[in-house]
Amino acid sequence: MTQLDLTEDTAEKTPKLGRKRDHTRDVDILDAALEVLAETGYDGMTIDMVASRAKAGKGTVYRRWASKGELVIEAVACMKKGDFDLSRLPNTGTLRGDFIAMIKPRSMEEADKKLKIMAGLASMLSRDPELADAANAAIVEPRVSMDRILLRRAIDRGEISADCDIETISHLTASMVAYRTLIQRKVIDREFLVSLIDNVLLPAVGLARATHPLM
Repeated sequence: MTQLDLTEDTAEKTPKLGRKRDHTRDVDILDAALEVLAETGYDGMTIDMVASRAKAGKGTVYRRWASKGELVIEAVACMKKGDFDLSRLPNTGTLRGDFIAMIKPRSMEEADKKLKIMAGLASMLSRDPELADAANAAIVEPRVSMDRILLRRAIDRGEISADCDIETISHLTASMVAYRTLIQRKVIDREFLVSLIDNVLLPAVGLARATHPLM
């Protein structure tokens, strides 16, 4: 075997290392995507706008996200990530108490911004329905998973019947919240969430309405 043959053989066996992606700018880009989406809507949003807001090159954005739709889904998922921390699930001893404890205070400014962001998401899904599964997995399913855990806890402590249809009921709050934001384009406030818990969720699992509904 010649020296040339040895060199070529070694080259074939040596893995070619590609350039590592730099994810240090991801947070800035995702935050910028949310800002632009809230300001312009999905139709008016461009990758150029996001890159400019994040002070990043357009190529940097495209290397991480292949399309505007994928960027929007991940940005919205990250926005909601703090609300879906399984390690911080409340455990108050009652199903109603757990669901009430999951309601986070929101400023009016933040609520208005989130409403605009979700409206942009709705616009995206109407134009790119093939992204619906990705949006469901990244945005809806994490909340549904939390509700499943709370419902199973209630069954384990004998608070609700083991015959409850957990799979259907766990989708109730997420579905109604999605409908209110994506279709009705209304803000999700504490009053709405408490009403949803007391008038829809509790009756669905066979529990009576609370004596103090606003607490």
